[in-house]
This record gives sequence, structure tokens and C-alpha cells, in this order.
Amino acid sequence: MNDIFSSTLAHGRGGSGVTSILIGPGALTAGADLASSFVADRTVFVISSRPLLELHGHRLGPLCGRARRCEVLEVPDGEAAKSTEVLDGLWRRMALAGGKRDSRVLAFGGGSVGDLAGFAAGCFLRGLEFAQLLTSLLAQVDASIGGKTGIDLAEGKNLVGLFHHPELVIADTDVLRTLPRAELRSGLVEAIKMAALLDLDLFGRIERDLPALLSAEPGPLGPVVAAAAAAKIAVVERDPAEEGDRRLLNFGHTLGHAIEAALGFTGLRHGEAVAYGLLFALRLSRARGLPADEAERLRTLLSRLELPPLPPLAPADLLAGIARDKKAVESGLAWVLAARLGEGRIEPRVATAEIEAELGAFLASPWG
Repeated sequence: MNDIFSSTLAHGRGGSGVTSILIGPGALTAGADLASSFVADRTVFVISSRPLLELHGHRLGPLCGRARRCEVLEVPDGEAAKSTEVLDGLWRRMALAGGKRDSRVLAFGGGSVGDLAGFAAGCFLRGLEFAQLLTSLLAQVDASIGGKTGIDLAEGKNLVGLFHHPELVIADTDVLRTLPRAELRSGLVEAIKMAALLDLDLFGRIERDLPALLSAEPGPLGPVVAAAAAAKIAVVERDPAEEGDRRLLNFGHTLGHAIEAALGFTGLRHGEAVAYGLLFALRLSRARGLPADEAERLRTLLSRLELPPLPPLAPADLLAGIARDKKAVESGLAWVLAARLGEGRIEPRVATAEIEAELGAFLASPWG
């Protein structure tokens, strides 16, 4: 347990909600007792994808051994899981399998599986308790913590969802060694996003250790995952309903989500789209006083990820996606920008004309 980061997240569900969190090498083994107690004598629905089950399904045995019965519900891999059709199929299978109010849900996979499974659990029979067993870097550093769940519509990403916090989060960094480099890169973007506005020490660590992190070397990777998770835990506890500075965690996501929707959720991974969203946010930040050397420091780190090129995109499609962003309110859409590295700002009013002008220049030269 020496290398395991152990924490709790007090999220206030019903006045006293708490999520137990374990992160580190061997966390699935270290958390077996917690997980088995969570499912003891209950019907358990394990929601996962076939590639994950083939690769890591053997790890579920010790976690589910005390369950009354275990129903494995396969869903598509990646973002394709987050659809109304898949969600409807899950609820129907859970009903046919005899799900009860005290049944349990285990999300076994990455961020997409967690988003889907958490939403399915939060609505079925008006709410089942669930746990997150995480197999992707993106989920371990960001997506699993904070209670956000949801699915995509053709019109935009995560447009339907709810806050439903897991009872337990287990992030075993050992499983990250099986991830392809592109998945590690996608997850690291979320860690960079967090570090750029909340934790400059973490930002420096990522700069220093980037080659090792992209090779999933366990020594450097474990502390980065733990530090990113700790930063998010602190923000969520201060602002569980995303009414204040938790909004800073959307840095890069306004355009990133619009890019994903415009591409039909194919072509770029989530983190890759967010990286381009960060580059766009830097343009708006520079216009509002972000020092050039600090903007260049973030741009340089992103360039070292060797992102795939931005596919051709129509400005009108991106502007429509931005207008439908899930963070928009009747008074408009606030943008998350960088005032300095380590200090974020919420800009409540950015003129549409400025967005249109910057978007045209950005699409012509994303790294310019």
C-alpha cells in the first residue's frame, strides 16, 4: 500500500456523500476488500467493453466474488458507447436481469464507459450506487472524479447527463502499461489542462518526465496520476455543482467538444480535441494579457505530444457546436482562459465577432 494514493471526496449527496478513492500500482488488489464489500450479496451489473474484458476481465474475479450474481453487460468501445441507443439497451437488460433498488453497478473501463455507466446507474430505478474501476489514463486523472455522467447527442458532446457520484473509485496504474501511446497522449492532455491552471509543480513534472509518461513508465506515471486526481478532488469539494472555480476544469473543452461533435466523434480522441481547444483558448488568453512566454511554454508542451493533424473543419459547424455547449446559460457562454500559468480566469463575455475571427485564423494555422 506504500505507493497507493488513498483519499476521499466529500460531495454532499444527501448531505453526507463520500467517495473512497484508491490510485496507484496494484490498486485493484489493494482495493479488493472495499470492492467486494460494496457488492456483497447484491446483483452486480458490470458495464464494460469486449476489448477491456478480453484484456483485463480476469481482474474482476476477486472484486465480484461476494456478489449474489454478476451480470456482465458489454457496450461498444470508446465514445460509441455514449449514445441513447446503447443507454436504452442497458436499462432494458438491467430490467430483464431483475435489477433491484439495491443492485450495484461497476463501470470497468475508461472515461466513456464511466460516463455511460454512471448515467445508467443514476437513472435506473431512480438511482443505483456504482463504482468506477478505471483502465484509461484519461479516466484516472480526470473523468472518474466529480460525479459528472452523461451521453452524447449528434448535436453535441455530453448534452444529456446528471451528477451521480460513485461510491468507490479504483485507479490501478499498472493497467496503463497496456494502453497504446495515443491513449496515453490523450489522457496526458487532461493532466496538462489541470496542471496549467491549478498546479504548476505538476506542470513542471509533466514537462520533465513527458517521454517516460508517454511510455507508461510506472515510476513517473503514478505520481502524475495521483497529483492530478488530488487537484481535481480539491476543486470538486470546493465547488461540487460547478458554479464557481470548478468551471476552470473546462479549459480547452469549449472548442474541443465542438470539434468532436463536428467530426461525428471520430477522427480525434477526446484529449486530442481538447489539446486543440487549449491552443485556441491560448489565442483568447493572449489577447487578454497572458504573457507570451507563458503561452509559449504551454504551446511547446502540447507540441511535444505530436498530435495528429487537425482534420478539415467548417467554421460554421464549430460555431454551432460552441453555441450548444453544455455550459451555456441564457446570458451566454463563458470561456475558461489562462490569466497566467497556474491562474485561470472565467471570461463571461467574448464577442461572437472575436470568436469568428480567431476561429478562422486558428483553422488556417492551429499552431500559429
